[in-house]
Amino acid sequence: MALDFHKRWSEMANEIEYEVRDRIARLQINRPKSMNAIHPGLMEELSSAIGQADADPEVHVLVLSGKGPNFGAGYDLKFDWDKHYPEGGPMGARRMLTDCLEFEFTPWDCSKPVIAMVRGYCLAGSCELAMMCCVTFASETAKFGEPEIRFSSSPPALIMPWLVGLKKARELLYTGDLIDAEEAVRVGMINRVFPDDRLEEETLRFARRVATISLEGLKTTKASINRGAEIAGFREALRYGVESGAILDGTVTETSRKFDEVRERDGLGAAIRWRESQFE
Repeated sequence: MALDFHKRWSEMANEIEYEVRDRIARLQINRPKSMNAIHPGLMEELSSAIGQADADPEVHVLVLSGKGPNFGAGYDLKFDWDKHYPEGGPMGARRMLTDCLEFEFTPWDCSKPVIAMVRGYCLAGSCELAMMCCVTFASETAKFGEPEIRFSSSPPALIMPWLVGLKKARELLYTGDLIDAEEAVRVGMINRVFPDDRLEEETLRFARRVATISLEGLKTTKASINRGAEIAGFREALRYGVESGAILDGTVTETSRKFDEVRERDGLGAAIRWRESQFE
């Protein structure tokens, strides 16, 4: 993939742990102190790791997880995105969201099955990344949601309506509310829930079953499923979300202005707590 990032994978800080065993490639995001938040370098590194697994004939299935208690908090709010996309405004937001969307399509575009293994918080861009995987297993402690709208921002990949239906997606996307793993299974966002101490065992058990299938069978089946969704407009619908999202991200709203004021004065944590307190 040709993303507009400033560093190449070989020069990065190894924020993706990668190993292959028994036809299973395990990819783990290794930023636990930052709740595995996503930034451009990590986007490039994870995309490259998925590409490496996709090209390896010994790999039949990929398992994606986050190190520590959380799968991921979404895109890193501490990263200087304005410096990375200096043109600013709607066009800068459009370029940023385009890069993020292309990154989130990486599990979808991988020719082999990708399984997401989720613990703890799975929010915003991290939630979209998990939804883009073929199968998602979660622990009982997992929490899913897209809280971006509370901060006058837009998801790069509006995949949720395709999984949970229009009514439920509107309920969650209009409020930014989170749901637990049992509710996520009920509405079709994820596949199964396991006790935390059994999540890895059960995920790998399923991955080993998938890995016994021929590569030809796995690749052709995934391609057929994906192509059917794309014929129905899946990819183009998500691309349109970038266009409308860029307008929102490039607009200064009353909420975003106040959020920035609190962040500059008291720090990011205080700004998040200020906004979240209005939904208690």
